[in-house]
This record gives sequence, structure tokens and C-alpha cells, in this order.
Amino acid sequence: MSPPPDSPLAVSLGDPAGIGPEVIAKCWDNRSGFNLPPFVAIGDPRSIAAVWDGPIEIIADPSQADSAFDYGLPLIQLAAAQADLPGHPSVAGAHTSLDSLEIAVGLARSGSASAVVTGPVAKEQLYAIGFQHPGQTEFVAERCGVAPGNVVMMLAAPTLRTVPVTTHLPVRDVPHRLTSALIESRGRATLRGLQRNFGIAEPRLAVSGLNPHSGEGGALGREELEIIAPAIAALASEGWLVTGPHPADTMFHSAARAHYDAALCMYHDQALIPVKALHFEEAVNVTLGLPIVRTAPDHGTAFDIAGQDRADPRPMAAAIRMAAECAALRSEAS
Repeated sequence: MSPPPDSPLAVSLGDPAGIGPEVIAKCWDNRSGFNLPPFVAIGDPRSIAAVWDGPIEIIADPSQADSAFDYGLPLIQLAAAQADLPGHPSVAGAHTSLDSLEIAVGLARSGSASAVVTGPVAKEQLYAIGFQHPGQTEFVAERCGVAPGNVVMMLAAPTLRTVPVTTHLPVRDVPHRLTSALIESRGRATLRGLQRNFGIAEPRLAVSGLNPHSGEGGALGREELEIIAPAIAALASEGWLVTGPHPADTMFHSAARAHYDAALCMYHDQALIPVKALHFEEAVNVTLGLPIVRTAPDHGTAFDIAGQDRADPRPMAAAIRMAAECAALRSEAS
């Protein structure tokens, strides 16, 4: 069952020494210009006060966020062991960022929040406190009772959505990790996610090749013939609208994008480069395959500019807007 559509979004601040507190505060400051719904931030108020002098409304429950939103940034306060300085990450800050994430996910799972938006974290710091997951996505999946292999990372922007079949791998390892079963699983999760999160009744999926010119009939590689095409055929046999394998260098111009709702790509850069080239400030990381809505801005902690009033809030604003839109579509469908 989906949370009520008027439930606020839960936004974890991320690492308190990064730019998460600054961009989230700036989003509240520009809430009308960014057309943002009510949200509640979760974290240490000192990390916000260190980079912003605006009003903070400490609340105890997300239900109070709506009434507080016009007066200040609603915040569920965490009692951090110590205040972090912007640009200087610490083990204490890692504990705070993990607690913030845990609470945000719990609020969404309970229905107290309509969705989760996650601020950027520092994996090195999290690993130092015993964090066992590759990233926030896998942590959220586990807390939701979903196997990591059943969730996918989508980069979504106004005119393009892409999903990488493989993510953080050296390019040389990609051909060895690709299997028809993996492509089918990623494709199926993408198609269902387009229905559930984006309200597309009959989603169209374009699948890229791996090699130049999609292998030139085997002359430039056989992955298209032996791995990718069978996966496409299997998905099509289930009734999905799937095409490919398409040469990646001709998939992303405007005329090509008109023929699909998402592109399934074989490796990280093949999926992320076109989205970032077209929509660098608007690309949102959406996790598909979860029982809750989870989005994140497509940037990191940026410790090098933290506390300098240089962080651009537009990616975070885009993540908040998209989370609200996806949550509303899920609520309408339930």
C-alpha cells in the first residue's frame, strides 16, 4: 500500500561535512522557484547552521512538516557525537549520515513519508564504521527486503532515461559479466519501474549493443548475437515492447529518443554520458524495484567546495521533484 499522497518527503542530509546540508537548505530557500512539495530533512542541525543562516523548524514527526514548511526547513534532529566542519569528514559524521539514511527509509516504509531522497555520502567514511554495502542503493534494498540483484539504477532526466546493466566495473570486465539472464532481469525491472514510477502503461525499451556498430554481425564482437539479442527476444516473448540491440552511437539524438521511454545500456559510461551531456543539472538517480520511492541527486559529497556557498542546489531540487512525482503516480495507481 502506498503512503498518502500528502505525506512529506524524507530527505537524508548525507555526510554532514559534504554539500548535502547546503543544497537541501537552498532547496527550501528556493522552494517556490523550484516548485517543491513539503519535505522533512533528517540530520544534525549544526551541519546546516554551519553553511546557512536560514530558519530551521525542529519537528518530532513527519506529520508536522506541512505546517512547519512555510516558516523554516523542517528537520528531524539527530544528536551527533560532534559537529563536523564543512569539508572535513569524520567517523562521527559517517555515523550521522548512516542514521539519517536509516530513519528516512524507515519513515517511507512505515508510510509516514511518501518517498526518500538521499543526500550524498562518503563511502570511505562509511566503510570505516563497518558499512557492508557497496552504496546507499544496496543498503536501501536490504532494508526493504529486496535482493540487490533485483533493483536497478536509472538516470532520469526530462528527455532521456537510461539504465546501465553493469555499473561500477572496469570496462575490461564488462564482457565477462554480461549474461542474457542479467540483461533480462535489468530490462524487466526497468519496464516495471516505468509503469509503476512513471505511469507509462506500455513502456518502450531500447537496448544498446556492446560493441561498435552493435558488432557488425559478429565481425566486431559476438556479444550482440550470443547474449544481448536472446535477452531481447525473451523479454519480447513476455509481451514487452523491446527493440535492439542498437548501436550506441546512434541511440541518443533527439529523433531516436522519440521512439523509446528508456534505454538499457551495457555499461556505466554508455548510460551516464548521454544523460549528463544533455541534462547535467537535472539528472536524477532513481532506484527501481523497491516497494518505496527512492531518488538521489547525481553528484557526490564535493568536500572540496563544502562550506563555500558554491554548491548548486538544482540537482537536489530535481531529485525532490521527481520523488514527489513518482510517489503521486504510485498513490494514484494503488
